[in-house]
Amino acid sequence: MLKVKKLLSTRIGLLSFLLVCLWMKSMIAYFSVFNLRGVGTAEFILMIINPIGFTAICFTILLFIRRTSLFYLSVFAVSVSLNFLLYLNILYYREFTDFVTIDTLTGGAGVFQHGFDFGSVPVHVFDFIYWIDIICIVILLLLKKIKFDTNHMKLSESFGYFSISMAIFGINLWFAEFNKHQLISRRAQSDKTYVVRYLGLGPWMLTDSYYTHVIDSQRKEANKNTIYKIKDYIKNNRYLAPNTKMYGIAKNRNLIIIHLESFQQDLIDRTIKGTDGKMHVVTPFLNSIYHSQSTYAFSNFFNQVGQGKTADAENMMETSTFGLPAGAFFAKYGSSQTFQAMPAILKQQEGYSSAVFHGNVGSFYNRLNTYKQMGYENFFDQSFYDNSSANMSPWGIKDKLLFRDSVPMLEQLQQPFYVKYLTVTNHLIYTMANEDKDPSFATVDSGDSLVNKYFETAHYLDQSVQQFYDYLKKSGLYNKSVIVLYGDHYGISGSDLKAFAPYIGSSAKKFDSYDNTMLQRTPLMIDVPGHSDGRIIDTYAGEIDVMPTLEHLLGVSNKNYIQFGQDIFSSGRKNFVALRNGGFVTPTLTLTSSHGSYYNTQTGVKILKMDSSEKKYAESVKNQVATLLSNSDKLNNENLLRFYHPKGFTKVNPKNYNYTVTATEKRLAHTNNYLAAKSNSLFSRNNDKSTLSDYTNDIPEVQNGQDVPKIK
Repeated sequence: MLKVKKLLSTRIGLLSFLLVCLWMKSMIAYFSVFNLRGVGTAEFILMIINPIGFTAICFTILLFIRRTSLFYLSVFAVSVSLNFLLYLNILYYREFTDFVTIDTLTGGAGVFQHGFDFGSVPVHVFDFIYWIDIICIVILLLLKKIKFDTNHMKLSESFGYFSISMAIFGINLWFAEFNKHQLISRRAQSDKTYVVRYLGLGPWMLTDSYYTHVIDSQRKEANKNTIYKIKDYIKNNRYLAPNTKMYGIAKNRNLIIIHLESFQQDLIDRTIKGTDGKMHVVTPFLNSIYHSQSTYAFSNFFNQVGQGKTADAENMMETSTFGLPAGAFFAKYGSSQTFQAMPAILKQQEGYSSAVFHGNVGSFYNRLNTYKQMGYENFFDQSFYDNSSANMSPWGIKDKLLFRDSVPMLEQLQQPFYVKYLTVTNHLIYTMANEDKDPSFATVDSGDSLVNKYFETAHYLDQSVQQFYDYLKKSGLYNKSVIVLYGDHYGISGSDLKAFAPYIGSSAKKFDSYDNTMLQRTPLMIDVPGHSDGRIIDTYAGEIDVMPTLEHLLGVSNKNYIQFGQDIFSSGRKNFVALRNGGFVTPTLTLTSSHGSYYNTQTGVKILKMDSSEKKYAESVKNQVATLLSNSDKLNNENLLRFYHPKGFTKVNPKNYNYTVTATEKRLAHTNNYLAAKSNSLFSRNNDKSTLSDYTNDIPEVQNGQDVPKIK
């Protein structure tokens, strides 16, 4: 005990003690509160060491202070600040499953949102451990059990300790960047969890402060007159009147979007020879939807995502604007962006309720804040599910459980509803537990484990959708809905393409940028139950076009909105698909990127020479694509929709939405009880009885008793 007192009575000893205590508390928070799951040894090591370097820098810089009173006051202030940052994130994460940001602290992200109750702050009985070290030090100082160290360090010693701290943090940063390339410049803009997992909470706050400053600076310089130029551009170049035969064919129906993660068009109708020597259909159920008489399927539908990947696809589907040329739009701007998005438009024009079901944490791609800005009434993220390890894939709740365990929430939504399911199991690195594999399905032996696993997870996704479809039909929701299934982006890329190519009819040796561009095709299927004129349509279209298409099918006019897509069923469409990299695809000509090569779209032959008319056409399309992307980027980067107020649309107030489990359960129950006999929810229409029994139990985790729906 005397040795401890003696150690704490020295400046370096006190700082070392506080550093070790803060590291221990960070470890408790990382693994018991934030549930940070490292993938592989490298990520685990980074989580263990990342609190040390930054905290050491904060403490060792205090060694340069010579005056005793100022030193100890500074130590107290820094220690309290670092502990407060940790504990604030703990409280916030318990409530919102997200990390604190600058926008959160300033109110821009709605931390003190409508319905926030200070009495509901999730303080736990053992939370005193996050403050026990500071409390003990203060008591010991007051009781004079430890003494103030009046001997300041020599400048050279202080500099030595500070240099060691900088070196530790530098090694941490290098190792993190080595493990995740462009961690700060790119990944920090797509998911804050990466920065916390690799560098810690302090560096995350600094990173977020920088990007918040950059965004604020850009937006202060915005000219509100620009919006009217863009409006004229939309009116003269993009807006198309609806096809009268298709307009309103799905009016007042529920709209269900099923987001097929990493699902390429090449998987449709794909048959492979498995390791058992037999032929296997990869996605038999999705194939049946694709060819159904009630489905309008598109064979030349392209993803148009950038670095934001899935979030870019979502943004295009929800707002008909492109993602950013760099970074993820949701993460970069989502907390403060003004949207005129699908959930708000459908709510205000047609009375739709809305919800998103997602198996990952709500903080991923900043969805918790972005969805509020868009006007989503409900967001059922991982916190609404049984997220025990048996039920988890590397990217969240397994798809079969995502669909099944959503039923108690789905059935409480007022109809018509607009809901979106974001699947995750068919996501890189395509890992799946043996118990979830179909014993009658054998994948290939390509020599590339990623390719082999891709066919397995795609098959699992197919089965998941089939089970959900069976439920929709049994519960009666199917005939009251229109179901849209789409692939968000490619699944196989880079060096794995050579192993993948032979299974999709391409040559591994001759695989080039044209082939890679064609792999950007993903399925789009619009299933309208009761209709019999469904067909496979070869129109060239992209994700940017889905929103206006669906609006018109639902009988909703989009004439007054700023939307860059065009109804796929309308006449007069611009006959090109713009790619986020500046390239394009037309029925005759493909440009692989803004600085890429031209190819004949139908033959794949590289075009080495063009005559004058061909050059004129190519330059015309290229310029149109550049203008389209530029206007979308300007709209989003400068947040120009804050200056535009279309008739009949009320700006979304994000403070009206609270996505916590408790608040959501109360709100849904209150709505159903308040409406009583007028309630249109499936639950109310079923005499207040759940329809979960209509869902199959043919799911390993359900049969083994490993899955217990959190919401019942």
